[in-house]
Amino acid sequence: MRVFVTGATGFIGSAVVRDLLEAGHQVLGLARSDRSATALKEAGAEVHRGDLDDADGLREAAAAVDGVAHLAFIHDFSRYPAAAQADQRAIEAMGEALVGSNRPLVVTAGAMFLASGRPATEEDVADPGTHALPRKSEQAALAFVERGVRVSVLRLPQVHGEGDRIGFVPRLIEIAREKGVCAYPGDGANRWPAVHRVDAARLYRLALEAAPAGARLHGVDEEGVPVRDIAEAIGRHLDLPVTSVPREEAVGHFGWLGTVFAADGPASSALTRELLGWQPTRPGLLADLEAGHYFN
Repeated sequence: MRVFVTGATGFIGSAVVRDLLEAGHQVLGLARSDRSATALKEAGAEVHRGDLDDADGLREAAAAVDGVAHLAFIHDFSRYPAAAQADQRAIEAMGEALVGSNRPLVVTAGAMFLASGRPATEEDVADPGTHALPRKSEQAALAFVERGVRVSVLRLPQVHGEGDRIGFVPRLIEIAREKGVCAYPGDGANRWPAVHRVDAARLYRLALEAAPAGARLHGVDEEGVPVRDIAEAIGRHLDLPVTSVPREEAVGHFGWLGTVFAADGPASSALTRELLGWQPTRPGLLADLEAGHYFN
C-alpha cells in the first residue's frame, strides 16, 4: 500500500514510517517544516507539506493513497480543547476523501478513562463528560464506517522508548528535577497501561493491512504499571527522595499531568491480540526507565 501518515516525524509516527517501509509499503508523510521534510526523505518516504489546519491539503493527500494512519496531534495541553477540535477537523477532512472506497483509516485515541475498577477492554466506549473527551478522534472516525471507509481506532496507553522527549514520563522527570523530590499520588497503587513505541508501530501497520471496519484496538503491552514503581525508578536515577503527595494535591504538584498521574487506568489488549496476531516483544516501561536513556 501507499500510506499517508500524519505525525510522520513524531516519536511514534517515525517508528510507524520505519515499520511500514520495512514491510514493503510506500509512505507519504505529512511535514510542517523543512526539517521534517528532510527527515522523511532520509527515511525513504515521500513528503506532503502541510499541517492539521490545512483541510484541503489533508483531503488531497488522503485521496491519493491506499490508506491513512493519523497520528498527529497538537501537544499543547494548556489548549487541549482547541487541539481536540483541530484533530476532529483533520479526521473529518481525510475521512471525506475516503468515502465509498473501503480504504483503511487508522486513527489514534487514548486507552485510559474507559472503565472503572477493572482493565478496560476494546468493547468499552468512553461516555460524554469523561476525561477521554473533549478529544473526539474515535467518534469522528467511526462515523465514516457506514460511509464505506475501513476505519479502525487504535487506543494508545503510555508509549515509551528511546527518543521520547515530550511524553508524560519526560515531564515527570522534569517535575522531579524542578522540585527536588520524586512524588507519586496517594499510595501510588493506581496503574498506567504502557507499550513500547516499536510495538505500537507494528500494530498501526497490522491495522492498516487487516483490521475490519469499526475495530477498536488496544495498543497495550502492560495492563497496568503502578505509578509508585514509576516514581521510584525515576528517583533512583536522579538520586532524589521518593515520597507520596495527597491525591487531592496531585494537580498542585504535577500541574496538568496530576489528573492523569492520579488516575487508575489499566487496560487489556486480549481482543486485539486475538484479532490481529499482535504480540509485543520490546521491553516494558520500568525496564525502559532502568535502561537510562530517559535521563541523558
